[in-house]
Amino acid sequence: MTAPTQAPELAPQTNAHIDPAAQVADAGFVPVQTRSERPRSFDPQDFGAPTGREVNWKHTPIAQLKPLLETAGASEGVTYAFSDERYLSTPLAHGTAPRGEFFVPEDVVSAVAWQGAAEALHLSIPADEEVAEPIVVTIDGTGGRADAHLVIEAGRHSVATVVLQHSGTAEYAQNVEIIVRDGAKLKLVTVQRWEDDAVHAAAHQARVDRDAELTHIVVSLGGGVVRVNPNVELAGAGSHGYLYGLSFADSGQHLESQVYLHHKGSHTTGDVLYKGALHGESAHSVWIGDVLIGPDATGTDSYEANRNLVLTEGARADSIPNLEIQTGDIAGAGHASATGRFDDEQLFYLQARGISEEEARRLVVFGFLTEVVQRIGIPSLQDELIAALEAELEAVTK
Repeated sequence: MTAPTQAPELAPQTNAHIDPAAQVADAGFVPVQTRSERPRSFDPQDFGAPTGREVNWKHTPIAQLKPLLETAGASEGVTYAFSDERYLSTPLAHGTAPRGEFFVPEDVVSAVAWQGAAEALHLSIPADEEVAEPIVVTIDGTGGRADAHLVIEAGRHSVATVVLQHSGTAEYAQNVEIIVRDGAKLKLVTVQRWEDDAVHAAAHQARVDRDAELTHIVVSLGGGVVRVNPNVELAGAGSHGYLYGLSFADSGQHLESQVYLHHKGSHTTGDVLYKGALHGESAHSVWIGDVLIGPDATGTDSYEANRNLVLTEGARADSIPNLEIQTGDIAGAGHASATGRFDDEQLFYLQARGISEEEARRLVVFGFLTEVVQRIGIPSLQDELIAALEAELEAVTK
């Protein structure tokens, strides 16, 4: 179906659900594979319940996400706190701009969150304003079920950093709508440090306008099932998108990101780098990276990469990079994926210089992961995450 551009109150509903089994049975159709072709709708009924055969669900433990397939009702499962409420605007009801200016759900959980969040939180950075300190949104799970829609809007030529800090436990379906207007620079960091029983599925959709820049960073270190899927459209000429991610999965954890970067405007620049480490039996990470360079995205320069370090037997990392180019006039494009164990040469090099095997292993893992942490550019948050990684590494080297 063609993606609607308005909220469901303003646009007629059509049937968006595509049944994979029916597609296979009908020789005239094939299952939807590319991210750009996936159906979108504000109505959960248009998607139906996922079966696990769909391309966007086949690596996800659907049974654990079952609570997120129905709206939360009162949405009392989380509380919110803001480091600076000056930028918190009036909540946005369905059909109230800029809510829905760009965002259209890509899956049933996102559509549920859209319907369940009667009012959207709205962080608005005024045009031409440069915000000196990060705006921190603390999202604390209180053990219940919650739906949420957040709109983060950077006005023309503004500069700001927003941090979403998740902790506690909850069953949380979350949409984050990001609008970076002409000439603005926005950095969004989302940190997931949930308790082990938390379930969190988030859809981040961003539009980056002319000569604007978005740096989007996902850090997932805690939670039972955490699925944060960024979708970034470089809509304006000369826009930039930098998408970085870091995860450390322990035994029993499922940490997932399905990343989509759409180069739509001309002379756009994109850089995607996600890194993950896995330790413990049944630790599981999923990274699916899709880059689409559209027919009008001439002069584009884009690269995506995913690197995973498997530290113990029984851990599993699924890594799937995809690149689609619809114009021959580009500056460059590429993708890469690698998953492996400790580099024996690195360990030998360190041990040959008097470093114990335990410390050598710690240094290799720490050096591998901190590349992403250093790109955050917020010293206090970087120190906090480095301490958290140190704690994770203690278990690895014991």
